[in-house]
Amino acid sequence: MGTSRMFRIFVVLGSAFMILLIIIYWDDVGASHLYLHTPVSPGPKIPHPAPPQPPQTSRTPSFLSDIDAFVNQFLEPGTGEPTDPAPADSSNQSEKAEERYIPRREWKIHLTPVAAELRERQERRRRLLQEMCANDSVVFPGKNRSFDDIPNKELDHLIVDDRHGIIYCYVPKVACSNWKRIMIILSESLLRDGVPQRDPLAIPRDLVHNSSMHFTFNKFWKRYGKFAKHLMKVKLKKYTKFLFVRDPFVRLISAYRNKFELRNEDFYRRFAQVMLRRYANQPTPPASVDEAFGVGIHPSFSHFVQYLLDPQTEKEMPFNEHWRQVYRLCHPCQIQYDFVGHLETAEEDAEHLLRQLRVDNVVEFPTSHRNLTASSWEADWFSTVPVEARRELYKLYEPDFRLFGYDRPESILNE
Repeated sequence: MGTSRMFRIFVVLGSAFMILLIIIYWDDVGASHLYLHTPVSPGPKIPHPAPPQPPQTSRTPSFLSDIDAFVNQFLEPGTGEPTDPAPADSSNQSEKAEERYIPRREWKIHLTPVAAELRERQERRRRLLQEMCANDSVVFPGKNRSFDDIPNKELDHLIVDDRHGIIYCYVPKVACSNWKRIMIILSESLLRDGVPQRDPLAIPRDLVHNSSMHFTFNKFWKRYGKFAKHLMKVKLKKYTKFLFVRDPFVRLISAYRNKFELRNEDFYRRFAQVMLRRYANQPTPPASVDEAFGVGIHPSFSHFVQYLLDPQTEKEMPFNEHWRQVYRLCHPCQIQYDFVGHLETAEEDAEHLLRQLRVDNVVEFPTSHRNLTASSWEADWFSTVPVEARRELYKLYEPDFRLFGYDRPESILNE
């Protein structure tokens, strides 16, 4: 009898100890409060302050499966949605935490569901991605590798918001500045007078693109060590993942206009001088962008295309992120994105996404009044580019055209 009682005591103590270790570990990875997305439905979510980080504790790999099982108790398989959400209790928030939050505008109550047309649009885009990734006729480097095989340096465009369970892969020249602003607002990584910033447009541009403002996948190794890849996969499974894309050729025109038609000292020294020397018969180009613009010298769009097609370019360094292909930035055949936005339908897509994430009561997507590059301008921009070069450029960006449903630009390629 005594032996049986002692055995039961040891079982109870051992179980309690294991649960305590799991809670400590999960709190350490920043998800003990389970800020995961919930389905679109009426009613507010009570904001919870992020808990203080406990000191690092020793861990063993055997805890990983226990953590997954612990989280899965609260989630429907494959959805990341609470199975039995309990009402939030704000009574235990400290006075300091209450002071940290400014009053938000009235909670939005959605009396109608998201339009069927928008839901169907997203289903088509996700299905197309899956089909293209499984289609042997769509070939590009790295397509068939596993997520584990992606080098850490290629994961720097995946921004994580643990507070709301969101992962955003940013693509330069596709409204990424405004989406980065929204991620800063949601993650509360920028304080103003001790209060989280709530106005996206009030965030200075230099901070928007400051890497210290964003927690990206490539930073996991420094924080989590050998558990980094496992935690990435846990978050990829449970969080809502999204990206925004645009017509690949129009994106290139936009990149050229922004980086080479405007005065940009960094891009002039790193890229424009190279183009001028190689393709514009300028063996000694002006030393600075001001000098170059002063005498009316800058690389043409045709020079830019030559630079992209030149094999020497990528031998020296990988494509800059502003013209690197989306499949190289966001790995759509290794990551199953839940939402694929297009810049061509940006306003509708942004409203749909923020509502799906249930953060449209916290932040709105800023309306852009800048001079956007239009697809109707393509013929004019490519008029100085030889047809054969246009076709080679299409081959270089064809995976992006096909993965994201953009038509082959026949009028440009067959002149």
